[in-house]
Amino acid sequence: MILSESRSKRLLSEYQVGIPAGATAASEAEAIERARDLGCSRFVVKAQISAGGRGLAGGVSFSDSPEAAGKAAAQILGRRLVTEQTGPAGEVVRRVYVEEAVNIRDSLYLGIVIDQQTALPTLLGSAEGGVAFEQEAAVRPEILDRLALAPDCAYDDDAITGFLERIGLDGEPLSNARQLVIGCIQAFRKNDISLLEVNPLAVTDAGQTLAVDAKIVLDGNALFRHPEFEALSDDLWVDTAERTARDNEINLVRLKGNIGVITNGAGLGLATNDMIFDAGGLPANFMDIRTTATSFGIARGVDLLLAESDITVLLLNVHGGGMTVCDTVVEGLAFAYSRSKRRLPIVARLAGQNAPWARTILKDRRLPHEHFDTMSAAVSRAVSIASGRYR
Repeated sequence: MILSESRSKRLLSEYQVGIPAGATAASEAEAIERARDLGCSRFVVKAQISAGGRGLAGGVSFSDSPEAAGKAAAQILGRRLVTEQTGPAGEVVRRVYVEEAVNIRDSLYLGIVIDQQTALPTLLGSAEGGVAFEQEAAVRPEILDRLALAPDCAYDDDAITGFLERIGLDGEPLSNARQLVIGCIQAFRKNDISLLEVNPLAVTDAGQTLAVDAKIVLDGNALFRHPEFEALSDDLWVDTAERTARDNEINLVRLKGNIGVITNGAGLGLATNDMIFDAGGLPANFMDIRTTATSFGIARGVDLLLAESDITVLLLNVHGGGMTVCDTVVEGLAFAYSRSKRRLPIVARLAGQNAPWARTILKDRRLPHEHFDTMSAAVSRAVSIASGRYR
């Protein structure tokens, strides 16, 4: 779940992270009012979308008066911004953030992620922050410095100081940035954040350090510990398909491949996707059918896959057991096919409780399927079909 910039900044400010004054607006009149309330002489109006690259796509505008800020908001609101992160579909701007413009002396980058190799929370930093940072880092990865933290986000004071020195800070800006970094670490730990970015981390002429832009991604699996975030529906971006799946007791993450994956259990889902990659294919999604899902809920999840035009084959990999049995999953699959015009080929591997009955359902409902006894054989066949070698 992605927090809006405005909400990300408010959350960080609760941990003594400095931010410019600002407020959201959904109309030209609101933008003018927000700018007047700020009482400053220069403003920046920013589109509130979940993806980065807004500035390069025309989603950020500077103004010298409240009225000009209102006009800028009117030009941005309702636009469909297309950036590298949104894909060709883009995102429609429904709100803007009207903020006091800051005189920036230096733009740095700060991030906190969970390192995939070490599973440790890791600080990322660079002296070259700003709108083109991601492109620069992709070409010159050496501009990015790293500092691993303890599993509980505990940090060493000297290590933080050394990290900030390596990204070009000294004197008063270093002291101020140190407090900002500590605040970000605390926010990351206490709110189950999976990604935190401050870009740019601005150093002003007066030596202040401010989070001029911020992005926070929450761990959706930890939301049960944070009911306060569920109330922020206007400030949360969740993929529409992923939200629909969640409402039907399915954990779904959309990816960019062409093999639709239907699995029960997070571990089985991850293992299936890993095997697809190893076999040279690309999964279109991660799926974990929860034990509480019904066949009707599963059908809704399959509907979402059938609606994806890039998907050319469905890989059904289910191990029945506990509360999720094979025939429940296959009944959902059959129901989805009964109301869809698409008849994608199905590669199935069914094992465990009620697997024989589930295979009978596939045959009796005349679903276009092939069944394999092993995961490796099923994955290999699905990758073959997805790559155009279907016979």
